[in-house]
Amino acid sequence: MIHIQSKRKPQSLVVPKLFYFCYFAGMAALMPFLALYYQQIGLSARQIGLLSSISPLVLLLAAPLWGALADATQQYRRILLFAISGLLLAVFALSQAHSLLWLLPAIVAYAFFNAPIMPLVDHSVLTLLGERKQEYGRQRVWGAFGWGGMAALAGPIIERWGLAWAFYLCLALMGANLLAGARLIVSPMQLSTPFRRGAQQLLTNWPWLVFLITLFLNGLGMSFTNNFLFLYMNQLQAGESLMGLSLVIATLSEIPVFFFAEHLLARWGARTLLIAALLAQTVRMFAYAAMPVPWLVLPISLLHGLTFSAMWVAAVAYANASAPPGLGATAQGLLSSVSMGLAGMIGALVGGFLYDAVGPAAMFGWAGIGVLAGLIFFSLTNVGGRATQLGKPDAGLHRD
Repeated sequence: MIHIQSKRKPQSLVVPKLFYFCYFAGMAALMPFLALYYQQIGLSARQIGLLSSISPLVLLLAAPLWGALADATQQYRRILLFAISGLLLAVFALSQAHSLLWLLPAIVAYAFFNAPIMPLVDHSVLTLLGERKQEYGRQRVWGAFGWGGMAALAGPIIERWGLAWAFYLCLALMGANLLAGARLIVSPMQLSTPFRRGAQQLLTNWPWLVFLITLFLNGLGMSFTNNFLFLYMNQLQAGESLMGLSLVIATLSEIPVFFFAEHLLARWGARTLLIAALLAQTVRMFAYAAMPVPWLVLPISLLHGLTFSAMWVAAVAYANASAPPGLGATAQGLLSSVSMGLAGMIGALVGGFLYDAVGPAAMFGWAGIGVLAGLIFFSLTNVGGRATQLGKPDAGLHRD
């Protein structure tokens, strides 16, 4: 492993930017169109919900285990490259599966190998930044560029040449990511306490648990959107180009939030920024519920900058500040596990049931109620800036 000096050359941050760009471009080519692929091969909404719940279930279990393995062995880069290689094979297997029976193991493999990638990269980038952790958003914004650029291309390409191109594009970009991952510089961090004791401190920290519960409730709304928005738009007679355009607009709204995240955190702090994200998510869910025509998804998508980008910047910084030294990857893994794993799994199952039982509009209405409950819980329970056994949750989020 290469040890990082406190003063890092600017070119050392080129590789993380490239990684974020390629990874999220690959995800934009595939993830939003998976539900349409399932529908194309004849699966029902409940079967789609079942398949969609498998990935976050595996993420729930795998992300913290991968993170713990990386922290315990300090083999961050080797584990990252192994995961990317497995993801490439899983995406290829998924593209060849045309029945529920064959889709099940392909989805499990896809989720298992995808689980550690972003937690490990986020941890590595925060390590690279050192005392400049507040600049994380300026690295992560390249993921928004990648997602938005591919969203603009993927919709028209898939509409013209078919859904198979979602897999082709994803495979090509993940191959590029494998090369970028091999150049990513990662420095191991000395554990200040035995790994088991540090993990116990993290898991029993009350402000941290409040934070995870809140992200779970918010993640339910994210899961409904990720898994069923395009099906809802298809029901409203929207084409793939409009779906792709909605992704572009959503991604454009991410860019200023990520770019100015340093100033937002310095002015508001992580707690206030998260409350703003929860409020925006509540409005977004109720807006989908009241949407009579598909083109209205475009102005609603502008809220994505707050509902995702602001939430994620605050969450990553909070997880990094809450983790004992040497357990950064474990904390990032738990963050992904709860917000995208547990919430994604339950959201996919419940969303599939509600979609069939009461329709997509009512489904999003219930999502709005759930996120509003999370907003109220977090506002009444958590005390921003309060010191804990692990340090202050806002530590490292502000420029001195």
